[in-house]
Amino acid sequence: MSKLLHIVLISLVLSGCFSTPAIQVNNICHLMDEKVSWYQAVKASEKKYGIPMYVQLAIMYQESHFASNARPPRDKLFGVVPWFRQSSAYGFAQIRDITWEWYQLKTGNQNINRDNFNDAINFIGWYANQSNKRSGIDKSDTYNQYLAYHEGHSGFNKQSYLTKPWLIKIATGVDDNAKRYKHQLKQCIQRLDNNNIWRLF
Repeated sequence: MSKLLHIVLISLVLSGCFSTPAIQVNNICHLMDEKVSWYQAVKASEKKYGIPMYVQLAIMYQESHFASNARPPRDKLFGVVPWFRQSSAYGFAQIRDITWEWYQLKTGNQNINRDNFNDAINFIGWYANQSNKRSGIDKSDTYNQYLAYHEGHSGFNKQSYLTKPWLIKIATGVDDNAKRYKHQLKQCIQRLDNNNIWRLF
């Protein structure tokens, strides 16, 4: 019995460790130059929903650091044993099951995955556009867009974030990151648009 319990505990620990490595980004131009299909996807999302690339990328970076199968950490049973996760959030954009199902229902897109960059970035663009419609948030207002992304439109409209100083701090950081991405993209947008790799598509 003790041997079986030992195997189960090891399995739980390992299942919480296997994950696509996070990507540290100092310059978004370097990442978009390397991940040409990602640039293509975020540019298409910007064109479709009117949400600036730098807003979408800053939100995704905060949620997963561009790790495809990112999940929230597990709670610890007795402070040691990995237990249930804090939520069902998953993928590049850390989307909960219920939110993803709502997105699929509203868009009619069923054959999509949260661990696919194209699908995840399109969700962020779509959701931010919904935040514009439902909460009156400007499409380029990264700070409030992130608050609505985290709290949901109902929570944002009720200003639930005002009781969460830690979230205000995070949203400020996302906004700062978006401003940095905006400045960086201005320097490389022409190069990215003219990237020779595009000729392969």
